[in-house]
Amino acid sequence: MKKGNPAINKYEQRGILHSRISHFPRKRPAAGQKRRTVTHLRQVSAIALLSLVTLYCSSVPLTGRKQLTLIPESQMTATAAQQYGEFMKDHRVIREGDQARMVASVGAALRKALSDYYMKNNLPDPTGGYTWEFNVVDSAEINAWAMPGGKVVMYTGILPLCKTEAGIAVVMGHEIAHVAARHGNERLSQALLVQMGGVALSAALKSKPEQTQKLWLAAFGMGAQVGMLLPYSRLHEKEADRLGMILMAMAGYDPNNAVDFWQRMSEMNKAARPPEFLSTHPSDATRIKLLKEQLPEALSYYNR
Repeated sequence: MKKGNPAINKYEQRGILHSRISHFPRKRPAAGQKRRTVTHLRQVSAIALLSLVTLYCSSVPLTGRKQLTLIPESQMTATAAQQYGEFMKDHRVIREGDQARMVASVGAALRKALSDYYMKNNLPDPTGGYTWEFNVVDSAEINAWAMPGGKVVMYTGILPLCKTEAGIAVVMGHEIAHVAARHGNERLSQALLVQMGGVALSAALKSKPEQTQKLWLAAFGMGAQVGMLLPYSRLHEKEADRLGMILMAMAGYDPNNAVDFWQRMSEMNKAARPPEFLSTHPSDATRIKLLKEQLPEALSYYNR
């Protein structure tokens, strides 16, 4: 058997030959091989995504649905406090009068109901450390929102549509339910994953502050949608409607008022330009039908 070139053998022993010959033209892979490679990459990506979902998965209260929440709750609360502070500086807050007193009273009742809900269902209360605030902002917009940390805002424009304390409880219960279900974290996680490649919230705020700011505002219903991926929007609303009615019932308000409120909102939607409150809160016959279906469950809490 003929011996190989000593110089080449030396390179082989040092592992250099492969790096040198790799510069020569290679044979193009066959079409079948390309397909196998693409399939393999997709499988690896799917496994990586599944691992990510498993690692950062939490459960929605009441429904038990699994959700992807990439952002630590402590960071959500800290960012919410900052955004809330900036919002309050730029808007006139009504701190006295009947409207302010009603919103504060309903908010206190709903906060207690949420705590009681967790206790009665033997669930840990993730909102136990929240510093709750219930404020009325002077604005003609028909809107309301709530953020992690217990920051809840009602606009004066939506109060006539609420009519009574029970109507206020419908809106506030719905928004508090969004916070309890961590829908904002889920929406923001989806947006960061799809639009920014899964970067952390802190990194996104530094690298793309304006875009991230818009995503945050949209996630909590404080601004117009900016093309953010919200595949669970209707599911979020269904969960918030159901839990919101239970909370208002536990707080002593008749959940039948939820159907009445959304019927008024639906009529307004037909008669004029949809309010800002409906940009992320679809109101239609299907929703009202679901509310009526969920009423018996909520009434069981009310009748207790």
